[in-house]
Amino acid sequence: MEYVSPEGLRVDGRRPRELRRINCQLDVLSSADGSAIFEMGNTKVLAAVFGPHAVTKRSDLKEDAAVVVCEYSMAAFSTGERRRRGKGDRRSTELSMVIRNTLEQAILTELMPRSQIDVYVQVLQADGGTRCAAINAAVLALSAAGVPLRDLVASVAAGHLDGTPLLDLNFAEDSGGGPDLAVALAPRLGQLVLVQMDSRLPVDTFQAVLDLARDGCRTISGVMREALLEHTKRLAVARGMVTTSS
Repeated sequence: MEYVSPEGLRVDGRRPRELRRINCQLDVLSSADGSAIFEMGNTKVLAAVFGPHAVTKRSDLKEDAAVVVCEYSMAAFSTGERRRRGKGDRRSTELSMVIRNTLEQAILTELMPRSQIDVYVQVLQADGGTRCAAINAAVLALSAAGVPLRDLVASVAAGHLDGTPLLDLNFAEDSGGGPDLAVALAPRLGQLVLVQMDSRLPVDTFQAVLDLARDGCRTISGVMREALLEHTKRLAVARGMVTTSS
């Protein structure tokens, strides 16, 4: 299969350095302290945050920081297979740990000692990049819940197919057998909080793919920030804190 045409176009018509369409929705669940839906192309992820609240298990309590609990799952209808994927399967458990570790670096846990923050992430529709979309949805939900963050961390995957670095892989590209890199970046701090590689890459290729992913994270973080600002403005108007100009 040809993943990059001679004209420099990918299977879905994008350029190699082009992100898929991004859409963010906040406070989509009234029962959660914060919630969000994050869409990258046809991948759609829902995140819900509860807390900070009292620690559920006393043995997990930290005197100097909040405990972050994360649960990742895929809806049975999220792929064409319609296969039931329980929250306890190996991949879901692994990704729950990856997302939790990333969020722990983003949250100012030291400001909320002896407390717990629960993050639930569910993939509603999968077309590649679910791990990164889950991180982005969780960060937006945490922001909506008012949880203090070090930075608006954003995540994206990049890969290398047909001798070309590609940003934001869809399912067809992700299944192409080439190496790919999942990255999460705190853009204002300039810090990488996640670098996960599924296969080996030559050093020069690795750097090109990493730089591409880093640039993509900065762009996504900017889109997320705009969505949060617009959401905050709408809330302020709805609560009568500001008035709209005629």
